[in-house]
Amino acid sequence: MKIQVKVKPRSKTEDVTREMDSGVYVVRVKEPPVEGKANRAVLKLLARHFGVPESRLRITSGHGSRNKVVEVTPPPG
Repeated sequence: MKIQVKVKPRSKTEDVTREMDSGVYVVRVKEPPVEGKANRAVLKLLARHFGVPESRLRITSGHGSRNKVVEVTPPPG
């Protein structure tokens, strides 16, 4: 499944919410968007939110952007 993600780096809190009108996930992370730190934090939070290992998540587009597409692969079985 592919989801649209809007990242808010350098936030005071870390959380995952979903905009009801657009279905976009808003992910707030404390890390700055430097050297992939924010991207790693986004994947970690989304993995916890969906209850899957981080290895099941992959950013397919938007590596250098706040708007990303993340592919979530459910565990087999």
